[in-house]
Amino acid sequence: MTLVELKRLFDYDKWATIRMLGAVAGLKEEQYIKDLGSSFGGIRGTLVHIYGADRLWLDRWKGQSPQALINEAEIPSFGRLRERWEGFRRELDEFLAALTDEKIQAPHAYTDTAGNPHREPLYCQMQHRVNHSTYHRGQVTTMLRQLDVKPIGTDLITYYREKGAR
Repeated sequence: MTLVELKRLFDYDKWATIRMLGAVAGLKEEQYIKDLGSSFGGIRGTLVHIYGADRLWLDRWKGQSPQALINEAEIPSFGRLRERWEGFRRELDEFLAALTDEKIQAPHAYTDTAGNPHREPLYCQMQHRVNHSTYHRGQVTTMLRQLDVKPIGTDLITYYREKGAR
């Protein structure tokens, strides 16, 4: 994977996350916090999980090894989550701007939350992070449908069509 391809993948992830948050923004509080029986309860739990994993991976890439994911109690409201995600995106953009093809190909070591050491090429970890977010955005789409709320499309091909294939 090249740096150009990786940056395009992260641009897609940003685009899809912004669209997803826009679809969730119109929910009533009771819809946002409702347990819908998904992996992380409902929409709030799933969004906090996505954000927490995004944050955890960026911290790992910056040389830290967080011991746990952020939880719902730390970000109880949608407004606060959106603010934190906006700040995170700026930090991630700075990190991406400093990458080189050599850096993404090099093995990157970190310790997971259970204390186990790992080491893979950075681009593999970064692809995983985007894939993880995509998976859980799909869960949010299903939960929006369960609430009779129209979800927004976040397919990669839709991104390419909007942005123009490069």
